[in-house]
Amino acid sequence: MGTGLCTRRQKGLLQTGFCLVAVACLASGAFLYNHLQQKVKSAEALALKYKQQQEVLSAQLQVVYEHRSRLERSLQKERGEHKKTKEGKVVGLLPEVNLKRRLLKTAEYAALERAFSVNQHEDVKKQLLDLQMQHNGLKLEHRKITETHNQKYSQLQREKERVPLPLLTLWNSLPIDTWQVPSLYSALGRTG
Repeated sequence: MGTGLCTRRQKGLLQTGFCLVAVACLASGAFLYNHLQQKVKSAEALALKYKQQQEVLSAQLQVVYEHRSRLERSLQKERGEHKKTKEGKVVGLLPEVNLKRRLLKTAEYAALERAFSVNQHEDVKKQLLDLQMQHNGLKLEHRKITETHNQKYSQLQREKERVPLPLLTLWNSLPIDTWQVPSLYSALGRTG
């Protein structure tokens, strides 16, 4: 008997212990795998969020750069025109041309302003007519609703006046004795 390391009874316990340890390792592995999967999903969602923010910011930055380049071009153009006006003043011919341009622009501006005010006046008139039509439609709808409401109210009043009359006639037609009151009360309670 004793040459082996464990007895038969101990072998069964040892095998059961190994099985329990293996199951515990598998369960903890599954738990760790699930936990890591959740962390990966949250990291992917966070990365997607940051990527979208980066795209929005890069689009905004692109717009800012485009606007800056347009401003720089217009500034250079203005500087060039300013240099030309300085040179024109030296020559003396340019102020006459500028005066003609200003007069032409002023006349064009006045004509455009008049046309705009006429168009705007017509637009306001159209809006006023539309709003008046809407107001009249709403007024008519309100009148109809009020009439239907009054009709329903008067009908309910008539029904209200009719209901107590049959009960009153029933009450007056009943010969009431003191011993009949409980039975009448219970009869009214069942019907009500």
